[in-house]
Amino acid sequence: MSSIDRSLSSPIKPGEMDKAWVPYAFEKALSDWWEGQGFFRPETQIELGQVDPDATPFVIPMPPPNVTGQLHTGHALTAAAEDLMIRFHRLRGRPALWIPGSDHAGIATQSVVERELGKQGISRHDLGRDEFVERVWDWKAEFGDRIAEQHRRLGASCDWTRERFTLDEGLSRAVVECFLALHGKGLIYRGNYLVNWDCELQSVISDIEVEFEDVEGALYEFKYQLDDGGYIPVVTTRPETILGDSAVAVHPEDARYADSVGKTARVPILGRAIPVIADPYVDREFGSGALKVTPGHDPNDYLLGKKHGLEEISILHPDGRMNDNAGPYAGMDRFEARAKLWADMEAAGLVIGKKMHVHPVGHSQRSHTIVEPMLSTQWFVKMEPLAVPAIAAVRQGRVEFVPPRFEKEFYHWLENIRDWVISRQLWWGHRIPVWYGPDETPFAARDEAEALAAARAHYGREDVEIVQDEDVLDTWFSSALWPFSTLGWPEKTEDLARYYPASVLETGYDILFFWVARMIMMGLEMTGEVPFHTVYLHGLVRDATGRKMSKSLGNAVDPEDLIADYGTDALRFTLITGSTPGVDMKLTDERLEGSRNFANKLWNVGRFIQSSLGAGFTPRAFDDLVGGWDDLALADRWILSRLERVNVHAADLLERYQLGEAGRQLYEFAWHELADWYVEAAKPRLYGDDPAAADTARQVLYHAFKQTLTMLHPFMPYVTEAIWGHLPRADGDGPALIVARWPSKTAGRRDEATETAFELIQDLVRGIRNARAEYEVEPGRHIPATIATGAHAESLVADAELLVTLARLDAGALTIAADPDAPAEAHATVVAGEGVVAWLPLAGMVDLAKERQRLESELEKARGEVARLTGVLANDGFVSRAPEAVVQRERDRLAETEGRVAALEERMATLAG
Repeated sequence: MSSIDRSLSSPIKPGEMDKAWVPYAFEKALSDWWEGQGFFRPETQIELGQVDPDATPFVIPMPPPNVTGQLHTGHALTAAAEDLMIRFHRLRGRPALWIPGSDHAGIATQSVVERELGKQGISRHDLGRDEFVERVWDWKAEFGDRIAEQHRRLGASCDWTRERFTLDEGLSRAVVECFLALHGKGLIYRGNYLVNWDCELQSVISDIEVEFEDVEGALYEFKYQLDDGGYIPVVTTRPETILGDSAVAVHPEDARYADSVGKTARVPILGRAIPVIADPYVDREFGSGALKVTPGHDPNDYLLGKKHGLEEISILHPDGRMNDNAGPYAGMDRFEARAKLWADMEAAGLVIGKKMHVHPVGHSQRSHTIVEPMLSTQWFVKMEPLAVPAIAAVRQGRVEFVPPRFEKEFYHWLENIRDWVISRQLWWGHRIPVWYGPDETPFAARDEAEALAAARAHYGREDVEIVQDEDVLDTWFSSALWPFSTLGWPEKTEDLARYYPASVLETGYDILFFWVARMIMMGLEMTGEVPFHTVYLHGLVRDATGRKMSKSLGNAVDPEDLIADYGTDALRFTLITGSTPGVDMKLTDERLEGSRNFANKLWNVGRFIQSSLGAGFTPRAFDDLVGGWDDLALADRWILSRLERVNVHAADLLERYQLGEAGRQLYEFAWHELADWYVEAAKPRLYGDDPAAADTARQVLYHAFKQTLTMLHPFMPYVTEAIWGHLPRADGDGPALIVARWPSKTAGRRDEATETAFELIQDLVRGIRNARAEYEVEPGRHIPATIATGAHAESLVADAELLVTLARLDAGALTIAADPDAPAEAHATVVAGEGVVAWLPLAGMVDLAKERQRLESELEKARGEVARLTGVLANDGFVSRAPEAVVQRERDRLAETEGRVAALEERMATLAG
């Protein structure tokens, strides 16, 4: 689906809820229904009256995944975080727009299609440019929607009617207009410079597409023979580049080589004459202190060569084979030439030695092959004039980073930025909008007709032939325009006026420079506005041991497999609550199981509430419900007070992009306060004989649970929508939870005194439950108790029924008084709150004879273990020879077992008393 289809009806049918939450029974049906109803579109949200049409829209441009992409855990985290933000702000009453799309991914997509052609024994050169590009478009038509459908499976509530592609007509026009604007200002230029060359792709790549890896190589030391006799020892890690040397350099203050400066050296094997020069750049402490200078194949040597006017010699073909400048090594692969040249130099007596050496080597992020610095004529963008306003925008707070520490990295990169090489030697992508005349004069234009007109005017004649530049633009060039090109720029569209700048850009910190910084620079340059106000940078998703997931390591996890096993909500909730902005997270089965259990818990609570409400239940307005606040039961007031507290805290955390902490607080409230405490506290009234009390309990339960579902909806959209749809509708409810409203704050609902009073009961109940567990009292058995209340007598007496219910006490054998007489018989003691003590007579809880027998048996085993461990640690041979960690482990076991003995002895003494 990609358009509105309101013929679809809700997949949630009235009637009793199924016994178990089955994600696959609802997920696709709900997603299709939401999209078909237009709920993802801000226009529909306004039409339904669920958002304020005058409110500032909340806008997120989706980081466009590669059209070749397949869902991975990074996509899943991105989708979960962005969808959470969109759903939250939609619930808060703001028109919410999430703009989806995909990137043409020049290198990746071309590589995929070329591999497919290769299986048929065909190359792109066999087809020619036009037919090859057609083949790529055919591939895109067949497979290009896969990643979008996978995002839908994650519940991504994007406005799919606004879906864009970086090669569609509108975005292509934006690319051309941007290129022409920058070119017209002199910010785009063409020149022959040293670039990073990928020999496998046979294309240039930018600096930030080079990843450095430590490689075990060698330091090769050899003799550079001088014409007047003698030699200079030189060290290199790449012997094949000797063939492109233009000089030997030494430090001007290095006495070892002072007499050699100005002399002539001979390139080994080739015999080409080169000068010996002096420059302070040379490190006298590294290697021999002498440096071979290869301006055509090393970035530092390139600068040194410019300084001294040295010849720039290229020795490589684009595919990594040696060219004619390599003499007898022409045609060899670069690494084959390395070995052959070194063997020839050894035979010629020019080798001094070789030793192993680990050093960082640049690899292409795209092909993972070693990058070669090469001289090449390319198109560049001058970055410093674009970086200055971007730095200022961040310093002025117009763009904020979450977490803020990434500002420092942003400044460092932009303050040391180098020009961006934007041309790529590919056929798939935005072809550079430049045509050349007969004398190579370039004409930048929107199309060939405009370029031809410019050429005719330039040459002063009609019979001019022009040829378009063969290269395409770097994929990141079009991506840099994404926040405004997707809204119709350069046209002044309504969407551009209403939805630009975006509210937040959410992405991984690993593309801060690839994409985020470039978007800020281009947004300011093209529109005069920052492209977004907040940059939220999430961390990487790692495996359970903390390793980065990758196919090569065999630890990559397919999110679709996780969805099949745990459900989409469980995956989303795990990714969100397990992460912190800018920090990597570990994805474990235990976390996923916990989130699945949470979804099941919500479903089971929903089933209980639905059955408890009954067929004739009519929700009351909340103001009517709390109008008699003091007449509500303590548990009612407590859960409503806690509901407002978590509402305020969660909303504040989400506004500040602390997504994980908001989810964790909502989890604690929903499971441990609403389900574990309030539901249990409400049951006696729900099943009791007082219709008014039962109705009040139902109303509070309905209200608290429904608002909890609303707050959890951005985190777990499917299970919350499914439950919400099964509950009775209240006045003002819309057609779906997705377009409901976040709970509003209600004056007078927060009640600190109520929370304190209920916490006292919680402390008592926990203590009594622990004592019951310690003495293995049957769960269903109601036991006697004597409680000294101190200053809390009035409140505890008033809520004695609640205490009896939650702690499973015997109401007929319960004594509550400010200062009762302590029981004379053996008892367990529970202390809670300020001066509150409960005595639980053991005779009323357990069979004392059996309990003594059980404790004696346990005590005997524990004392035996203490004796054994004491003996082991008294053995000097063990203590002196065993690893310290092993010895410490035994000491820890001894201390733990001694503590167990003391506890058992104390319990035996209690029974004896």
